[in-house]
Amino acid sequence: MHSLGKAPWSSTNTYSSPKDRRVGTLGCAEATRIGEPTSSRITSPLSTLLERKRSRTSDQGFAQRILAGVRAGAAFVLRQPRPWILTALRSSLAMFLYSIVSPYLSVYTMSLGATATQLGLVNSTGMAVAGLIAPLIGWIIDQRGVRQIYLIGIALLAASYLTYAVAGSWAIAVLAMVAYWLGKGLSGQSCSTICGNSIRSEDRATAMSLCETLAAGVLGMLGPLLGAALVARFGGVNAAGIRPLFYVSLFGTIGTFVMIYALMPNCRWTQSASRPRHLLRDLSTVLHSGEKLGRWIVIQAIGFLPVGMVIPFAQPFAHDVKGADELILGMMVTAFALTPLLLGIPVGRIADRIGRKRVLYVTIPLSWMASIALILAPNSGVLVFSGVLLGFFTISSVTSGAMGYELVPKEHMGRWLGLSRMVQMLVAAVAASVAGVIWDHLGPAYVFLTVIGLDLCIRMPLLVTMPETLHLRIQD
Repeated sequence: MHSLGKAPWSSTNTYSSPKDRRVGTLGCAEATRIGEPTSSRITSPLSTLLERKRSRTSDQGFAQRILAGVRAGAAFVLRQPRPWILTALRSSLAMFLYSIVSPYLSVYTMSLGATATQLGLVNSTGMAVAGLIAPLIGWIIDQRGVRQIYLIGIALLAASYLTYAVAGSWAIAVLAMVAYWLGKGLSGQSCSTICGNSIRSEDRATAMSLCETLAAGVLGMLGPLLGAALVARFGGVNAAGIRPLFYVSLFGTIGTFVMIYALMPNCRWTQSASRPRHLLRDLSTVLHSGEKLGRWIVIQAIGFLPVGMVIPFAQPFAHDVKGADELILGMMVTAFALTPLLLGIPVGRIADRIGRKRVLYVTIPLSWMASIALILAPNSGVLVFSGVLLGFFTISSVTSGAMGYELVPKEHMGRWLGLSRMVQMLVAAVAASVAGVIWDHLGPAYVFLTVIGLDLCIRMPLLVTMPETLHLRIQD
């Protein structure tokens, strides 16, 4: 029985310190929190409220920064010339449509009966034909403007997708690949001429990176996911499962043709009196119109080798050597698009501030690591990570492309791009054929190692000798 006025627990609980006695004066729920400072218990609800307020403020600040970035990007785009805005949108949609089929293009060709050597022949034939006509295309662009050539190029892309869709043998796929490279060359050369002549030097790398972020980033990630879903729906990684993808790309390409036909003006940058009249003589004049252009053509040609030796063989390597299924193949291409999506614009801004060469010294070696990761990949996670690293090839290509535009005057841009593209495509065509032979007779891994070796021994030493172009005034 307890004494009058005492708490029910007072006869059994004793406290050795004033601190403990203070705990004893609290309710039962609080009595278990022995030793906690009184101030924290009293202010705990207030602290929680303040913490929540700070969290909301932080979230609002982050949202405001995102909104400010979007507004700045929109303002940057809107101050650019209309032809560049149109061609950036068209090229982004073209990349999206191509990324639907690209993870399966080589696998599709081989499923039609092609060996690795024949796959190399398919790619090299298309690139060689496109390369041989590139100077003529550049000459016509300087003489007549870009619109007609642009539309012919898009029409050839549509014809390529249609030919792939109805192909019954790998020999027909050769025709489709030739049409694709011709269409890509014509439309890409028109796009590059517009970009090279419309954008100011201080905006060029950022504008090109923004275009690549939308094309190879956002849309480049969505395309492989759509492709993977369609392939799974239509029967898996085989000819029957892949064939419907080409129809999707065909109808989308027709849509871009209509857009350019309806909205794109015919842009010219050459005065009537100075328009090129003699193809070979004019090409020679172009080579003497800038600084170290012959050397830069070699640098660009070696930098283009992954298009013929790495990208076409990465998917067959992952599928045949590493056992990747359609989901992993699609994720690799999505990861390839992730890098320019996240880093393209920031790296472009850096290149517009510190110069092109410094950025290339970092991004080119990172692209080499993609091949190393692919060769050594012990699991599918590393295969996907190799796609992330390969995305630095896109970033370095954009930066070197900006550098190439700044080496020649505007009135020579079409012929310069045509000459440069011819050498790039012919070298890549030979490399694609050699890659197939290396794959069949030496081993698949040596295809990727060859590209790294050429970069280390030739491209990087030549790059060191080139001038920084950020503040060159050749175009003025």
